[in-house]
Amino acid sequence: MNSPDHPHHAMPRGSPRRAAIARLMLGCGLAVLAGCAGSLLPKPAQPPARFTLDGATAVPAASTPPRLGANVPSLVVAVPRAASGYDSARMVYLRRPHELESFAFHEWVDTPAAMLAPLLVSVLQSGAGFRSVLLAPSAASAGWRLETELIRLYQDFGTQPSQVRLSLRAVLLDSATRQPIAWREFDVSVPATADNPVAGVQATHLAARELLAAVTAFCAEEVQRVAATTR
Repeated sequence: MNSPDHPHHAMPRGSPRRAAIARLMLGCGLAVLAGCAGSLLPKPAQPPARFTLDGATAVPAASTPPRLGANVPSLVVAVPRAASGYDSARMVYLRRPHELESFAFHEWVDTPAAMLAPLLVSVLQSGAGFRSVLLAPSAASAGWRLETELIRLYQDFGTQPSQVRLSLRAVLLDSATRQPIAWREFDVSVPATADNPVAGVQATHLAARELLAAVTAFCAEEVQRVAATTR
């Protein structure tokens, strides 16, 4: 006769069913622990959005002056230098005067000075009247050389709306003597459509277009002036 304390259908210790339940509980516990550990681990950093200045070439260059004969020089364009604080791919802004800060998740694909170099060559080839325009370093000889320095490029949040300020100094040199022919400083400000870095990029494109047109007009004036005096 079976004892009431040990019924006939009592599950013996170590049965497959009990082992399965134990494995299930262990698995659930490990999953919970893994979830907790995962929530405590730092998340991967968000990659920054990266922007170019290609849109600055959309506006036509200044009107092309007529070729002025044998006296028209060729031009070599040096890669622009950059003032301190503007010599990296960081996208810079101001909230307080003289205090540069940079966006954490928005940057340029290259330094702004380096991106300006091919744009300068493009607009000067089509609009300044030079015999040819080459980007330095070049094995070809040229009568003139254009050296530029990016003085500032930032989005200013101290104004409403915010605005982009872009400044460049340009010097035309005689390649043979290294003597300056002419120089000029350009300063362009363009309001942004919103107070965010993407709107700042759009405003920078507009500022760069205006700047490129002004540099082209400056060089064209000097070409015509020098050519006129050497006829």
